[in-house]
Amino acid sequence: MYAIIDIETTGQASSTGKITEIAVFIHDGFEVTDSFSSLINPECFIPGFITQLTGIDNEMVKTAPKFYEIARKIVEITEDKVFVAHNVSFDYRFIQEEFKRLGYDYQRKTMCTVRLGRKFLPGYRSYSLGKLCSDLGISIQGRHRAAGDALATVNLFEMILARKALKESKQAPNQLRLF
Repeated sequence: MYAIIDIETTGQASSTGKITEIAVFIHDGFEVTDSFSSLINPECFIPGFITQLTGIDNEMVKTAPKFYEIARKIVEITEDKVFVAHNVSFDYRFIQEEFKRLGYDYQRKTMCTVRLGRKFLPGYRSYSLGKLCSDLGISIQGRHRAAGDALATVNLFEMILARKALKESKQAPNQLRLF
């Protein structure tokens, strides 16, 4: 089982930035079986350039739950799942940092669709989510919003799984490998 995740944040550094939005799609290797998404009150100012990029402003998150109010849901929905994201180190580091502030050590196995894309979908000019999805014909409804980017990552992940299965079907059975 996989938890395909995207977040939006107040900046690039997990040590100083905070999460403003999260989306999680649970995938069983065939389809989405569950989901969770929420704006998050970062309890700090959202810079203007972030608002321009994401559309998320201070007014939108004013009454949104704080991270500690949804932390249990994130733990539960991702438990026993592989944490999948496009450029996974960014999303995973931010989530780990938010949990660290709460005194909790959040640990999950991770999988990166950038790395998997390069391996199973070689030859593209860019592996940024926007450019790769455009090249592959994957529509992103709500670019730079957690649910829109996470759903695009779900579609990309499904393409990668299909390409991986095709590649492995051409190999001898004793050479098959899981991720």
